[in-house]
Amino acid sequence: MRPLHPLLATICTPAARQVIAAVRLRQGKSADSRGAKRFVTEALATATEAGCTGIRVLRADSQFYNADMVAACRRAGAHFSITTGMNPSIKRAIAAVPEGAWTPIRYPRAVIDPDTGELISDAEVAEISDYTALTGRKKAEHVTARLIVRRVRDLARPATVGEQGELFPVWRYHPFFTDSAFETLQAERQHRHHAVIEQVIADGKAGPLAHLPSGKFNANAAWLILWAVSYNLLRAAGALASVFHAKATTATLCAHLVHVPARIARSARRLTLHLPRRWPWQHAWNTAVHHHSRPTQGGLTSPTTRPPGPDRSRTRGRAGQTSGYNLSIHRHRPDTGTQTSEDHFKTEPVDRGSEGENRSDDPSRQWRG
Repeated sequence: MRPLHPLLATICTPAARQVIAAVRLRQGKSADSRGAKRFVTEALATATEAGCTGIRVLRADSQFYNADMVAACRRAGAHFSITTGMNPSIKRAIAAVPEGAWTPIRYPRAVIDPDTGELISDAEVAEISDYTALTGRKKAEHVTARLIVRRVRDLARPATVGEQGELFPVWRYHPFFTDSAFETLQAERQHRHHAVIEQVIADGKAGPLAHLPSGKFNANAAWLILWAVSYNLLRAAGALASVFHAKATTATLCAHLVHVPARIARSARRLTLHLPRRWPWQHAWNTAVHHHSRPTQGGLTSPTTRPPGPDRSRTRGRAGQTSGYNLSIHRHRPDTGTQTSEDHFKTEPVDRGSEGENRSDDPSRQWRG
């Protein structure tokens, strides 16, 4: 629906793909900064609960350049790095920077110019150490921090053959306001990296967010929250599986770890998950399951273990063995109150059985491909 758009906050680390810290659906007529103070407070609190105990830096675009955002960051003990617009105050500050203060940098990989869409690889960076921002608010809300500016050559209108070239270089400026303790070039590189949130947006548009399902605002808001929950659960599964899956997209995780041709068989108080033979993602999937199913303290079984029930092994029979290896889930032994050495998830090789023998007579229990 066109008049709706989501507000998204993610937690980014170098070792894994981003996870969603907060999400909110708003009407199209709502300003981007509306409710941003509460939204940022919730996102920073979620980051703390998730274990982000190091240096936290909130990165945002120019729509969130206001006093409420800065106050929320400082109240939560986090730093901020917010893109600013080219207002008259910032223009005067940039014009006062001496030419010798600009540090040339060369990007190891070319980046896309946001104005022209061209790939650029050269730029210059300068810093204004004590810049007082938000002077339009009352004096108590004025903020003094660092204004870091990146400038690139304006090549939108190159000189044609036979025309006079430029008399002096023309630059485009990209400033941002930050109070982080990183050195200038490192802070500029980290702020530019906030564009990775577009990966989460693209991931959502390639799946559940391609079309919102309802004409009701509350139904679409619930749909958005469910997407965020499923996204984070897949990120957790990928992080447990392998280093490759920790940075994989949702489509890759679903293809490798979720959409698996398998069947469940029950025999002798045991649930057996039959998985494909020569499956390339066997090790990653097995690692994720073993991390999730470790026994808890006090001798309790894993959350995926079924509660004790009647022994039905005499009436159910044995399921056909058609897979490469089994995942056996042993139930808790209620008579002893403790677990034996076999009460955990394990994998074991299985020989391929015949198609006609050892198969349940109940058609509803036979796996359909």
